[in-house]
Amino acid sequence: MTDFIEFPKMARLTRECIITEKIDGTIAQIHITEGGVMFVGSRSRWIRVGDDNYGFAAWIDRHHDELITLGPGSHFGEWWGNGIQRKYDMAEKKFSLFNTHRWVRHGEEPKVRSGPHAKEVVYQDVLPPCCDLVPELYRGDFCTVMVDAMLHALKTNGSVAAPGFMNPEGVVVFHTAAGVGFKKTLDHNDQAKGAI
Repeated sequence: MTDFIEFPKMARLTRECIITEKIDGTIAQIHITEGGVMFVGSRSRWIRVGDDNYGFAAWIDRHHDELITLGPGSHFGEWWGNGIQRKYDMAEKKFSLFNTHRWVRHGEEPKVRSGPHAKEVVYQDVLPPCCDLVPELYRGDFCTVMVDAMLHALKTNGSVAAPGFMNPEGVVVFHTAAGVGFKKTLDHNDQAKGAI
């Protein structure tokens, strides 16, 4: 007898998706342990001041007391702006978290983030003032027409993350039922990364 392999459950395609602007910077993360110890990382490795990723570890060091309020877990975002990729005509760098479902910018009113069948109402958490959030462009049933509409809006009107910047990268589509994200870019979307 061989081990039984169960066929995985499939998510329904026509479910909520969240479309955000894809910012052209470098992926960064902050990991905070249950004991309050903070680790800093890039997309693929832990970093520190002196072995940094475009100054992200040094920025974390300066904002440690604010950032520890993010709480336990891994917090992923884009470190972008001056000196990184497209630069966005910015004089500074920003850290914009990806999870628009969980977070709201400092100074904004938190919205309900629990589903309609939740036993208790859960609100979004408020980011510390030093953090930003990737711009949410659309939230609703998954639809490729909406993906293309958001790309067209970016191409026509420019970046939402950096108003006035007319060369945005594209969008990220997060399918909430499947728990997976996809990207679609305005330039070179049909080419594999590194093929350009």
